[in-house]
Amino acid sequence: MQEYVELGEELVFIAMAVASVIALAVFAERLIYFKKSLGKKNEDYLTEVRTSLQEEPEIHWKTDAGEESIYTRFIQFALNQLKLGRKGLDESLDGQILSEKLELEKRLPILNTLGNNAPFIGLLGTVLGVIKAFYGLGTLGSSGAEVVMRSISTALLATAAGLAVAIPVVMANNYFSRKSKVILQNLEILKKELLSYQMNKTKV
Repeated sequence: MQEYVELGEELVFIAMAVASVIALAVFAERLIYFKKSLGKKNEDYLTEVRTSLQEEPEIHWKTDAGEESIYTRFIQFALNQLKLGRKGLDESLDGQILSEKLELEKRLPILNTLGNNAPFIGLLGTVLGVIKAFYGLGTLGSSGAEVVMRSISTALLATAAGLAVAIPVVMANNYFSRKSKVILQNLEILKKELLSYQMNKTKV
């Protein structure tokens, strides 16, 4: 039994190490992706587009404002729909927003899963460590107090490792979820203004 407990402890620490590597990789990938649609350059572009929709009689804004971002893709899609004069622009833009939402939330469930389960995996390591400590206490008696203390220390380290993985992962997941919500709200605003522009143009 002792061998299985020790193996379980090792697997817990290996799982924590793998989880931290996966979380770091997802964080880096999502940070690069979100950076393309955030920042002053994209905010200025968004402001320019909204101003044109409200003030200009004809759409003439650029869609090549630096790197491709969610905003430039959305505007390019809307422009194509307007030029083709297709009906159902509302539904088309809703579909595009949904498509962008799927991209924004891509891989975020991984962070959510790691953040929710890492503490429990660490707790499992702690339980296994305590079992090992009590087993050693029963086998060695009072003479094995030092060994028992080391086992308990290792057990508590497993919980600490679980929290060390979970806390930054949850923070990262919340950060990306919040940024995703802001971007989607901006797209909804753009959609409404595009529909208003189309309606006014039709009346003219």
